[in-house]
Amino acid sequence: MDIYTIIFLALAVFIFLRLRSVLGQRTGDERPPMERGAPTVLRGNTADNVVPLPGRTIDQAPLAPSAEPVSAPDRWKGVAEAGSALATGLDQVAAGDASFSAQHFIAGAKGAYEMIVLAFANGDRRALKDLLSPEVFEGFDAAIKGREQRGEKVETRFASIDKADIVGAGLRDRAAQITVRFVSQMISVTRDKAGAVVDGNPEKLTDVTDVWTFARDTASRDPNWKLVGTESGQ
Repeated sequence: MDIYTIIFLALAVFIFLRLRSVLGQRTGDERPPMERGAPTVLRGNTADNVVPLPGRTIDQAPLAPSAEPVSAPDRWKGVAEAGSALATGLDQVAAGDASFSAQHFIAGAKGAYEMIVLAFANGDRRALKDLLSPEVFEGFDAAIKGREQRGEKVETRFASIDKADIVGAGLRDRAAQITVRFVSQMISVTRDKAGAVVDGNPEKLTDVTDVWTFARDTASRDPNWKLVGTESGQ
């Protein structure tokens, strides 16, 4: 192999390992994969002056297994109140995935949130494909194509992610879902072909609240969670 082939192979391995580290790691105890669930209804992010993220709302029917596990009073300390519906939902997720850690998940979710927003702004389909469910990727891809056809460019810079709180969790059969409310500050601006600003303000920080839902098939060999729904928060 020539030197350029070696360089490209090394770069591909680096990108794969970087994406794989976001939301989950292999434990060696995973069970065989199961079939993915049905797609949900498309809905967009309606926040002003921020990157408009196409997404899908999640079926709000209760997520519950046949028997609800009972957790220790302080098991989800700092994440959910003991005895709350959220704590019960996290118990269900942990029952389906013994390696689940709420704090580890939150840290990974924050990294995924920033990575996905920036990848969408940059039109980086390769990065998005590894972090989104196939149905959500279709919506993101369509939005990127629309920008490309109009000749628009999006510039986004994060100032901070102030909060990342788990607000919903549960397990239906073997499919775990966790919903996170992100509160962040960022600068985002859309420019036309000539470079003129058509949306946003390049000098102004915008407060953004997003509610994202991640899902993982707990029976799958793939340890990573993927984004399956986005909507702007209140």
